[in-house]
Amino acid sequence: MVYLCSNCGADFPKWNGQCPACHEWGTLSEFKIKKRSGNRPDREKRTATALSSLLNTIATERISSRIGEVDRVLGGGLLQGSLILLGGSPGIGKSTLALQIVANVDQPVLYVSAEESGEQIALRARRIGLKTGSMHISGENQIENILDEISILKTSLVVIDSIQTVFSNDIDSLPGSVSQIRECGQQLLQACKQSGVTVIIIGHVTKDGTIAGPKMLEHMVDTVLYLDGDDRYDQRILRSVKNRFGATNEVGIFRMEANGMQPVENPSELFLAERTDGISGSAIYPALEGSRPILLEVQALVSAANFGTPQRNVNGIDYRRLAMLLAVLERRQGLVLGTRDVFVNLVGGLKVSDPAADLAVVSAVASGTLDKIIQSSTALVGEVGLAGEVRSVSQLEKRIIEAQALGFKDLIAPQGSVHRLNSVPKKIKVHGVNSVKEVFEILF
Repeated sequence: MVYLCSNCGADFPKWNGQCPACHEWGTLSEFKIKKRSGNRPDREKRTATALSSLLNTIATERISSRIGEVDRVLGGGLLQGSLILLGGSPGIGKSTLALQIVANVDQPVLYVSAEESGEQIALRARRIGLKTGSMHISGENQIENILDEISILKTSLVVIDSIQTVFSNDIDSLPGSVSQIRECGQQLLQACKQSGVTVIIIGHVTKDGTIAGPKMLEHMVDTVLYLDGDDRYDQRILRSVKNRFGATNEVGIFRMEANGMQPVENPSELFLAERTDGISGSAIYPALEGSRPILLEVQALVSAANFGTPQRNVNGIDYRRLAMLLAVLERRQGLVLGTRDVFVNLVGGLKVSDPAADLAVVSAVASGTLDKIIQSSTALVGEVGLAGEVRSVSQLEKRIIEAQALGFKDLIAPQGSVHRLNSVPKKIKVHGVNSVKEVFEILF
């Protein structure tokens, strides 16, 4: 018997209130292992192979899901023998998206659902109009029997919905426990590498926004995808946070409709569709999510504080980052914000951590404070330092192309990034600036 940490996956011979590895409290739980029964054969033994003999035989062909946004996030499609973890909060659309992915694959597919019956899955498939000729549905939740079904049906793609409902007879604990999730995940990983089957594991997230179960589950898989969104919007965002066979931080944008998850080919038009012109406190920021540029609207509202302590409310960007930018505005630009409530919102429910949004945020706050309008044809991008300087950003060319495609006439960007441009844009004027003061002189 050992004790397993649900946060970092480390195991220890005795229980501790605090994990000695990651120093989190209350994360150790029992991990019991029974001896394997003699009637079940061991898995096939793997031997070492010379790397030179594999270079010419390695399989690089991917299985296309025929959903452009999914293939973008995965790096071109589903790679044979990969283990993919799809996480998200309950009701966000994980099962629907997984069903759409496997329904478009012209290969034998096994959909294992211990949460829903086969009839419920069939109703969903009929509602969203899917063709499921080569798909098999199973309600089995014992991992040993699932592996037997995979071997009998000779499927090339398997969906486990969800990992919290699957259990192994070798572990003396309930389904969904740390030990069960770790053991089942390990057996699925072994099946992927030995038989070359591609497995999509669906997992629920906790209140903290992480996959329920040990962190070990995220370490052992090849790709970790998160499907998130806001209940107030129809948009769903598929984000890659780990990908051994492609770029990380790629995003796919979907709209949740009656016929399933529909990909959004031009997210910029979606996020700017309801923008109101002629209103102060609004600025456009060309974000870069992975390799994809997306134009987003940053809104700011500044009003007199009704209580002793002014409020600082923010959606879509980091709260501490906003506090720093407000301090820069007050100290370097002389804007009085210490007695005012400041509300900042990134329209559309998208969350960004790119510091290149700083210039749009400070401009929107200044516009709301001074009650002066930023021209609707102007976009802003740049990182703001504590001295009020505007620092360089990455991949400015992609941001310019996206802004130009949507009809923007002016783009304010860091002078350092403008100097590194390979060519001068013809349909949009790029203003290179070194400080926030220069930006305000252009805008106001």
